[in-house]
Amino acid sequence: MEVPAPQPVLSPLTTASLFLVLTVDPGGEPVVRELLADLAGLQRSVGFGHPDGRLSVVAGIGSACWDRLVDGPRPAGLHPFRELQGARHRAPATPGDLLLHIRAARQDLCFSLGSEIMSRLRGAVAVADEVTGFTYLDQRDLLGFVDGTENPVGRAAAEAVLIGAEDPDFAGGAYVIVQKYLHDLDAWNRLPVEQQERIVGRRKLTNVEIDSPGSHVELNTITGPDGRERQILRDNMPFGSPGSGEFGTYFIGYARTPEVTEEMLRHMFLGDGPVSHDRILDFSTAVTGTLFFVPSADLLEDLGAEEDAGTGEAGSLGIGDLRSS
Repeated sequence: MEVPAPQPVLSPLTTASLFLVLTVDPGGEPVVRELLADLAGLQRSVGFGHPDGRLSVVAGIGSACWDRLVDGPRPAGLHPFRELQGARHRAPATPGDLLLHIRAARQDLCFSLGSEIMSRLRGAVAVADEVTGFTYLDQRDLLGFVDGTENPVGRAAAEAVLIGAEDPDFAGGAYVIVQKYLHDLDAWNRLPVEQQERIVGRRKLTNVEIDSPGSHVELNTITGPDGRERQILRDNMPFGSPGSGEFGTYFIGYARTPEVTEEMLRHMFLGDGPVSHDRILDFSTAVTGTLFFVPSADLLEDLGAEEDAGTGEAGSLGIGDLRSS
């Protein structure tokens, strides 16, 4: 069986990004399907004159909207984001039917593509969340630590992220969880650097991992039954507004199954063994949480076939139709 081409989830990290989380209005499904089918072409048009801009876009579909857009089977792991309520901290579930993850080497390219997308979707969707991300200093988050160190690369990244024979109708796809965290930087910066390092599990200056039981690094290290580490691909971005005093990290984690990211979050919010929670949550508050399925590029492009055929119907397109197109 020919493996469907994935969306550019494995693209190298960039210096700028735009995250759009949208809800689809009743009756807006045909407009959304047509946009998703044209998404790769729209990205090529905007980015054509700027080959060094590395512009890309990844689209994800939420559980509540999947059946409105696609008929037939559902991706095996697609479900609403599962809210977590720990003894001290909460990971909320928030609305989201579509995720558009736009990234580039320049913020103006993200802005341009985002503007084109929203002009096509205007009147068919509502914006649930919009975040402009940027690279901070030498790949650090606003807490001052290097982020994304443990990302897999090459074949390991593809194996960690892209669905294979375990769900053949959706091979080449992936799952993605997004959360927006707001930081209390005043309280964080009052901590001695050594205490910050014990909470994170790394040296702040050198990024070298240290032995710190219950640290953020330790709680996010997940192993399978075979003892091998289970990985996800993060493309987290800092965001903020100095004038309003808002500082945060937009977490985005791609994986072959949402179970891996969900286990990491359970460890963070509900604890693991004697550890009650990730101590970084004492300074970082999750304010959003949504899970999406990222279809293969082939499946995404075929979503507009029904509208192109001129049926004029608002019904969804079947997986069988996608495979035979």
